[in-house]
Amino acid sequence: MRPEKKLRLEQLRRWRIRKKIRGTKERPRMSVRFTGKNIHVQFIDDEAGATLAYISTLSKSVPDRDRMKANIPSASQIGSLAAEAAKSKGIAQVVFDRSGARFHGKVEALAKAARGAGLQF
Repeated sequence: MRPEKKLRLEQLRRWRIRKKIRGTKERPRMSVRFTGKNIHVQFIDDEAGATLAYISTLSKSVPDRDRMKANIPSASQIGSLAAEAAKSKGIAQVVFDRSGARFHGKVEALAKAARGAGLQF
């Protein structure tokens, strides 16, 4: 499959999921995005169009960020740090947005770590 076709199909999956998932101030959308090297997690209020909290493998507040990669152990660490960042902003419940990725491997590890740290999906 051509790379352009693969990217187009991924974008269509994202849009299809985003039609059904909406974040509010009480229950924001937890958007998870994996690039080739990094992991990004945002808590988004779609009604206001604002990001309430953000954490990434590139964030300066992440310990050992030089060793973090887009793999399962890093995903579980970022998941627990994301839950702590959300709790510091007063967020207890979220709507999980996997951004078109299948729910297994890295995505599943991040979600389990966030649930273990106290977030409710």
